[in-house]
Amino acid sequence: MRATSALSYDPADLGRPSTIAPLAPPPADQQTPRAVARFAPDRLDDLLWENDRVAHRIYGPALEVREAPSGSGVDVWAKRVRYPFMDRQLKFPNYHVDRGEGLDYYDVGRGRGAGGLGVWYDNKLWTSRNFSTYEIQKTGGDEARFSVAYRPWPVDVVRTVSEVRAFSLPLGSNFTRMTSTVSSNTATSLIVGIGISKRSNDNGRGFVTRDAEHGRLMFWEPDNPEHGSLGIALAVDPATVEGFAEDADNYLILVRVTPGQPFTYYMGSAWDRGLDFSSRQSWEDFVASQSFEFRAIPQGAD
Repeated sequence: MRATSALSYDPADLGRPSTIAPLAPPPADQQTPRAVARFAPDRLDDLLWENDRVAHRIYGPALEVREAPSGSGVDVWAKRVRYPFMDRQLKFPNYHVDRGEGLDYYDVGRGRGAGGLGVWYDNKLWTSRNFSTYEIQKTGGDEARFSVAYRPWPVDVVRTVSEVRAFSLPLGSNFTRMTSTVSSNTATSLIVGIGISKRSNDNGRGFVTRDAEHGRLMFWEPDNPEHGSLGIALAVDPATVEGFAEDADNYLILVRVTPGQPFTYYMGSAWDRGLDFSSRQSWEDFVASQSFEFRAIPQGAD
């Protein structure tokens, strides 16, 4: 009931204050930085993961039934503490309020959020619904690692595809490594669009950076007067880049994929009111300095 209420909570409608006093820190033994992943049936089957720098979630089967617009986009939580905070935040009916540790103010909607994907065909992005099954391989230490599966979905009338995706987030990194395997009922190659949701407000449409040579797509959101700005970055293997595109909801980087063969990409985020980056320039300089490994890593390898 608390989770359902949080989906529609509006302080103005309920006559409650929009800000709440900051939380007291957790006990010292719970402040240890660690990378964690958790399936959350108490939050309509979300799958949450975070480390000492970033926090994310994707949406599961229960929310798909409850909230039709939900899909396979990736959510970003703004974070300013080194210890895990998502579970603490979710204990409140409205986890969209900053209590000193961070909050979820990102709106995925029907978009790709931060690094969701789809198949780009006939100038349209064909996407799956929420993940259907999951497996957590590692949590609570120096890495959060898990995998999810997405049920088959149509690409126009020309093919049907499905996806299995592995996620890995180590301590100390702003980037989640994702290895996706897209299967298809036809063997011809396909173009996958990996996206970042468009967001705009009274301060503009934000800043998009496209870099095909290095396989990068970045978006710095327009400033939100109440919560600041989020930066999102995607990194793909430059050898696979087919170009860039956009639709009504997303900025996209396009990569050529062979059905049944895994490919790897990275998604990173930053918050200018967090602990590490105070500006778009500092974030984009950091992204430009990063090296990424796109070769397949066997499952279970450390």
